[in-house]
Amino acid sequence: MRVDRPCHTFYNRYRGFSHAEHGAALRTAALQERRNRQILADIVRTYIETGEPVSSRAISKGFEETLSTATIRNVMADLEDGGFLYQPHTSAGRVPTAAAYRFFAQEIASEATISVTDREWIQREMSGAKTAAEITERAGHVLAEVSNGLGIVVSPPLSKTVLEHARMWLLPDGRVVVVLISPGGKTRDKILQPSRRFTQAELDATAEFLNRHYSGWSLEAIRADLLQKLAAERERYEGIAQNALSLCDPGVLDDKSASQVHVEGTAQIVGTADFADQAQLRDLLAAIEEKHRLVTLLNACIDAPEPVHVLIGVKEISQAGDNLALISAAYMGNDLVQGSLGVLGPTRMHYERAMTAVAYVAQLFSEALSKI
Repeated sequence: MRVDRPCHTFYNRYRGFSHAEHGAALRTAALQERRNRQILADIVRTYIETGEPVSSRAISKGFEETLSTATIRNVMADLEDGGFLYQPHTSAGRVPTAAAYRFFAQEIASEATISVTDREWIQREMSGAKTAAEITERAGHVLAEVSNGLGIVVSPPLSKTVLEHARMWLLPDGRVVVVLISPGGKTRDKILQPSRRFTQAELDATAEFLNRHYSGWSLEAIRADLLQKLAAERERYEGIAQNALSLCDPGVLDDKSASQVHVEGTAQIVGTADFADQAQLRDLLAAIEEKHRLVTLLNACIDAPEPVHVLIGVKEISQAGDNLALISAAYMGNDLVQGSLGVLGPTRMHYERAMTAVAYVAQLFSEALSKI
């Protein structure tokens, strides 16, 4: 599992080190001792549960070692210097920062396993779905419930779409209808206005060429192979390959206005105390309504090497992004990445539960799609 976080540098013991280097050194030093890491994890867990600043007394009660509140206060002070905690008021306890949530997700939650209760509940919720639309709706509902935020399912970008069968028709005005059928019967269609006029015979030949040579390929891979063929044997492939390129180029076929994302749980996320600022709330609602920012963000996780990707602080979404965390995973179909799904919720979420649920939903979602 991957958690986006700043790169830390080792402490520069010589004069003249930068402020950033100094901050990185403090963060590194604050987590050197196992005890400090345990205390930080306990503070994050307690704050997630209560939503209230965490005192040294609250930590000492549940800590596995016998430590005085004074000792814990000293550790909390070190963690605050390291940028992991802050104190809202002089007499208050401490609250985790984004760096603390990153640590928690990376070191603690990434080692978690899904509970038996959640596993059985998710299985019940996902079972019985027969169509891609039903599977998507149920997955979104589950993800929204476990995160107290948004459950998001994004269909693959057009370049990742796998071709099973292509059809093409000529319209009377010279425009061309291109229909791409993916495994499972999912279709994408687009009406194109090509730069030159095609005949129906040319369209039939192009579709037959694609179906014979490229069934099971993604459009991205098809385009790359056609370009390679044209470069190597232009005379042989000039006509048919050029036609296929012009009619099946993902950049030409892609429809930015098409609905590529299913979202559940909007009422839950806007109802949390994290978004009391009305301007930020309006901006967040606009981002959810527009959806393209959600699509861009989740599609970025498709190429990530980790099975589960965690982003703390999602400024790409809205002004409220500092208070948001995104947990996402890619889902598969026919042994190829098909799209992504995940949760977008307040940074004060149950990371262990959300991360394990996202991974499990992605697994079941992939299995369900392969059976359609």
